[in-house]
Amino acid sequence: MTITKLYRQYLRQIKGLPVLYLRQFFRLKAADDTRAIARSNDPVLVVRKLKRVRKDIRKVAAANQGNVKAFVHVLDLAYGRKGKLRRELMETLLSDSCSHPPPATIIAPVEKSRPPVYSAELRALLTSALSRTTKPLKLGALSDPPTLPAQAKSGSEDALLYGTFSKRREVNIRWRYFTTEWNKVLPPLHKQKELQSTNHDRELQNTNLFNDIEQLVGPSQKPLNLTRRESQNQGVSPALMPTHSICHHQSRWLRRRYEQLLGRIPILNYTQRLDPKFNDYRTDITVTLSPRASRPSLRVSEDRISDATSRDILWCNSRKVNSTE
Repeated sequence: MTITKLYRQYLRQIKGLPVLYLRQFFRLKAADDTRAIARSNDPVLVVRKLKRVRKDIRKVAAANQGNVKAFVHVLDLAYGRKGKLRRELMETLLSDSCSHPPPATIIAPVEKSRPPVYSAELRALLTSALSRTTKPLKLGALSDPPTLPAQAKSGSEDALLYGTFSKRREVNIRWRYFTTEWNKVLPPLHKQKELQSTNHDRELQNTNLFNDIEQLVGPSQKPLNLTRRESQNQGVSPALMPTHSICHHQSRWLRRRYEQLLGRIPILNYTQRLDPKFNDYRTDITVTLSPRASRPSLRVSEDRISDATSRDILWCNSRKVNSTE
């Protein structure tokens, strides 16, 4: 199959995606992938890229047929949970421009032996269970990685017994731990109450994208209309009862997939507080999720439990009376 036919087949499958943003994203991805194949002169690399494109076409086709696993893969690619977009989102979190001066070198004459710097955003994401694919880290693990042997600590029993630990090995262990752990982080699309933004256009674009996801999912709680008996007790005519129009996607299956996607998109919250010790304001960063997110740990959260109605209160009172008798 030629590259042109493969590209057309890719576009035919993309047309079946249910959301406009998904179609736009994969059109750009299909164009970039086929253009990279056409420009490559290495036959081995061409075969590898063709295999990858065919795999993506099969994934999109399976997603159009309602395969949950394939559709989750499509969402993760399009919204930066994996792939190239995820790496681009993580680049802004991996550098700490406010770190002055830079940390001292572990090996004195070697400039590249400086330990990795954890930005404030990355620290919050690494130590939160809402933004990790695995167990969150303890704050002390960022300065003293658990993979670093006790021999590396000067004055420890192992250091006195076995001698000084290799500085080169210490540098490699610290950087390997840093790379391994940030690869387990889910990058945010949206930041709330950020004080300073280095790239306003990119942040605005990501904010609009996050709002589109929440609008597609709809409200976390569906407003309940009054029953006929409740309206009669309150003296409200059924014809005058307000009807709630909820703006969300009609497909319940699609809304469930996007609710699960919101459970994989952490939100960074920036708040200022006065530090009495230094008599200065400090910025605290916390990680939260959208109230419309679906996650196993959020099934019994207060945000997802609807308010009690008059019938619920009557039922609770009747249960209390029965329990006392």
